[in-house]
Amino acid sequence: MKPTTKLRELLARPGIITLPGAYDCIGARFIESEGFPAAYMTGAGTAAARTGRPDVGLITMSEMVDNARRMARAVDIPMIVDADTGYGNVLNVMRTVEEFEAAGVAAIQIEDQVFPKKCGHYEGKQVIPADEMVQKIRMAVDTRRDKDLVVIARTDAIAVKGFDDAMARARAYDEAGADVLFIEAPRTLEQIKTIGSSFKKPLLFNMATSGKTPMLSTQEMEAYGFKIALFAGTGMYMFAHVMQNFLRDLAKTGSFEQHRDQMMPFTELWKIMGSADIERMEQTYGVSAGRE
Repeated sequence: MKPTTKLRELLARPGIITLPGAYDCIGARFIESEGFPAAYMTGAGTAAARTGRPDVGLITMSEMVDNARRMARAVDIPMIVDADTGYGNVLNVMRTVEEFEAAGVAAIQIEDQVFPKKCGHYEGKQVIPADEMVQKIRMAVDTRRDKDLVVIARTDAIAVKGFDDAMARARAYDEAGADVLFIEAPRTLEQIKTIGSSFKKPLLFNMATSGKTPMLSTQEMEAYGFKIALFAGTGMYMFAHVMQNFLRDLAKTGSFEQHRDQMMPFTELWKIMGSADIERMEQTYGVSAGRE
């Protein structure tokens, strides 16, 4: 089954979809190995991993597509990807959809920030006119060759123009044909409840770590009317914390012994990366036989 069709079926089933984020093939493999039904390629994480810089619009469309292609090939579960603003105007969105669709992703997320954009929880964001974003969504929907490709429309308007404007934009994006709606960074539980009860289309809730959005469990998100529980950057922040502590102790003590219980065994890591498949292919095609 195509990844796009798999995702459509997930959206049609009862229950919330828990969607962890990753920025490379290792993260995607771990998400799949732990039984999650889909994975999300985080734009902020990809920007950090590829450029070593914050998510402020410095990474290019081609870099994001290349990362998405690699991650989509590494797993069998659907890959949902951050396509930022579509990397320009309406015509740029056409190219963006073509390239991401060819990369094998199941869904693309497009937001209504100006280009270049910023991380959704940074200060100083700006948004384009709602009518312009409507045309971007229409272009994305009309451009896709696979009608199962899911188009996610995100608005960042709460931080810029207020909650009422964000709701009006979401309604317009719904009418333009978006398959999933994503209202970024609600500030209160009342806003969350209002979003959850206002739309028939599937809704995405981004459980960010910035503290601007109230902390909710996936059970609470589902109760409030959301279909997708996104944990886009949580894994990256967990990795950063563990890595920093390890490096500090290594510099101080010259040993990693105190962190041994936090390390995954060598064989377990490479098992998740597919070592058994490689060994079977070596045996089938005689690769190992030629080694001494």
